[in-house]
Amino acid sequence: MSTHALAFDGEIAARYEAWYETPEGRRADELEKASLRRLLEGLPRASRVLEVGCGTGHFARWLSDRGLEVVGLDLSAAMLAQAQASGGVPLVRCAAQRLAFATGAFDLTVFITTLEFLERPREALAEALRVARQGVLLGVLNRRSVLGLQRRLTGLFRPTVYDAAHFYSVGELERLLRSVAGDDVRVAWQTTLFPRWWPQSQSKLPCGGFIAMIGDHRSHVDGEWRAVMLASSGR
Repeated sequence: MSTHALAFDGEIAARYEAWYETPEGRRADELEKASLRRLLEGLPRASRVLEVGCGTGHFARWLSDRGLEVVGLDLSAAMLAQAQASGGVPLVRCAAQRLAFATGAFDLTVFITTLEFLERPREALAEALRVARQGVLLGVLNRRSVLGLQRRLTGLFRPTVYDAAHFYSVGELERLLRSVAGDDVRVAWQTTLFPRWWPQSQSKLPCGGFIAMIGDHRSHVDGEWRAVMLASSGR
């Protein structure tokens, strides 16, 4: 979730994991993980992963179950308490903008519905790239989507956790990533969480509710990455 500690108090932390047991939560979980899994295939040699803003550890445990060595990080004590209760991965309380790890300590840094809640996202991305040898994987809520519009409209009538969030478009997210990583970073993305009547579950159309984006800053491109790039471009 987020490293914005004030936004994620004990009440929200307690409700967060339960949401994944609802029909809406199960659908979102399945589709988001499918998009993230597809992009992860472009970095098959990534084994050591840092998830920034791990929240209750929901996605950190999923990554661990995929055979990755995962460390979860969050600033919210309430979220980390929930993650600790579920077990599964080592946890660290730390701000995203100043990671307590050596340069190149991980292969990959992951942000899943975290970047939206950070006050200084460029600093967080710079730190993420510093500690990751291969790149970053982002899962971000899309402002240019039906779901993004619904969540913003809901906030006009009652307080929600999304009131503190900055939703991104695909173009805005890629520009942010390149502004930190440089124009040489290789970027692939797809979106998901379209309305239920939409014919595709994953697409290169920039209007799904959830953006999955990977930035690879390795010095070479291997065959797996080329395959992911081709699949993500729809060619």
